[in-house]
Amino acid sequence: MDKRFLFGLTLSELQGVVKSLGMPAFAAKQIASWLYQKKIGSIDEMSNLSLKHRELLKEEYEIGLHEPVEAMRSVDGTIKYLYQVDGNHFVEAVYIPDDERATLCVSSQVGCKMNCKFCMTGKQGFSANLTAGDILNQIHSLPEKEELTNIVFMGMGEPLDNIDEVLKAIEVMTSSYGYGWSPKRITVSTCGLKKSFRRFIDESDCHLAVSLHSPLSAQRAELMPAERAFSLLEIADILREYDFSKQRRLSFEYIVFKGVNDSLVYAKELLKLLRGIDCRINLIRFHAIPGVALEGADMETMTAFRDYLTSHGLFTTIRASRGEDIFAACGMLSTAKQEGLK
Repeated sequence: MDKRFLFGLTLSELQGVVKSLGMPAFAAKQIASWLYQKKIGSIDEMSNLSLKHRELLKEEYEIGLHEPVEAMRSVDGTIKYLYQVDGNHFVEAVYIPDDERATLCVSSQVGCKMNCKFCMTGKQGFSANLTAGDILNQIHSLPEKEELTNIVFMGMGEPLDNIDEVLKAIEVMTSSYGYGWSPKRITVSTCGLKKSFRRFIDESDCHLAVSLHSPLSAQRAELMPAERAFSLLEIADILREYDFSKQRRLSFEYIVFKGVNDSLVYAKELLKLLRGIDCRINLIRFHAIPGVALEGADMETMTAFRDYLTSHGLFTTIRASRGEDIFAACGMLSTAKQEGLK
């Protein structure tokens, strides 16, 4: 019989486990402490549980932590880690050190349903949702875990398409029984998914990043098919209902493609679209991927685009490009690994 994993369970789920095994209720918090606050590898190490209770646990459960199976290091210090999940599936997490900050970009799915034109993960198609344990394992098993200051859900997959497991992972990250982090250390990026967009805003205090990439609906639909199901205008109308002027930050991600969305015409349309929304724009250089006829705009064009938006009151930054020498585009390393197994 395959054993179930304890790692990734919330406190309420652990309370269900101990109740089903006839263990005292307080054991749930003890187990949570071992799982999330101490670096243990086996149930045997949970020394404040009785031997009897540890044996009961071991009959049905194991910890469920997995070290990365591969790492690629960039000349700029960025490290891309590959994790194996659920048999022969692979997902990526990218560690990005930068002066006093250290960010980990985590994945939420194996592959993705969204099929964005510029994304390698979308070309894999969708294979599976990650569990909360799979998501948290990317953090907990990271060699540089103690250095982390920020988490971004900008890896493989659409986080809001796996909303239940993403919210459970965030609960563990931010709860006192878990990692105890501020939700302001966490940013979730989405292309916009109608069924769970408002739910994420209501049930989480994490920062929100919306993948935008064009202010024109028809063009965005060509780049991102999700636009057809949940348009930018609908997204903007919902966001105007919320207050992002305080600690919680709202940003829009905008990959600047040469000759596609890089003229000041698009900057002017962005100002119209986002009027009345307290937000910022992150301009991103495009990392080329195989089989896609898109090119990144040059720095001069991106700078002019940024300066125009900033001068008209929309705070805009150009995100530093990292890890271009290690399959920087998300999904490339896992695709290569998967192809190697065929």
